[in-house]
Amino acid sequence: MKEVAINIKAQNKPGVLYDITDMIVKSGINISYTHLFIEKDGCASIYMELEDVEDIQSLVKDINIHENVDNVKIHRSLSEIYGKRIIIIGGGAQVAQVAQGAITEADRHNIRGERISVDTIPLIGEYELAEAVSGVGRLSRVGALVLAGSLMGGRISTCIEKIKTEQNVIVISLNMPGSVTEKADLVITDPVQAGVMAVMAVAETASFDIKKLGRKKF
Repeated sequence: MKEVAINIKAQNKPGVLYDITDMIVKSGINISYTHLFIEKDGCASIYMELEDVEDIQSLVKDINIHENVDNVKIHRSLSEIYGKRIIIIGGGAQVAQVAQGAITEADRHNIRGERISVDTIPLIGEYELAEAVSGVGRLSRVGALVLAGSLMGGRISTCIEKIKTEQNVIVISLNMPGSVTEKADLVITDPVQAGVMAVMAVAETASFDIKKLGRKKF
């Protein structure tokens, strides 16, 4: 097994994460993704995706020996389970319509073996929207961002430029007033169609390349 995910339940104490990562590094394994949070009972849940794993059972045994570790479970990676993510941000009515198109299209591709998931958050306000767009750059597995609203620009446009450059995220915008439409890769008038095209843009099972479109607005 060359790539694997593990979930570790451990005591919420200083140094536990350091000890675990030290064991993994000494085994010659690369940590490609990690997420840690504290559960309601005060215990820590540590999720890790690992590369170059030759002997996962030995690694699990070594981690389980740690005095502050309760248990270790092996899983498929989130990339295998949830796949690429479509993020939809904006006004509630528009977000709902985009999500309808994205979910319907994702279902068609997922049946054929693809893995695409859809995340949404309805928001208003330039600062709130800019913060959400910037946050997309800190999320894993994001393939495309759809901006669904009636008016967007200013700080939001600046954040779009950053995630396009630094994270190579495809940005699709509804046709609306504001400078966001100038920064987006694609501008779609129909919100349902925007959701459909967002999925098509990231799906490996779709014969669609956003870069080959002759025009930007539809």
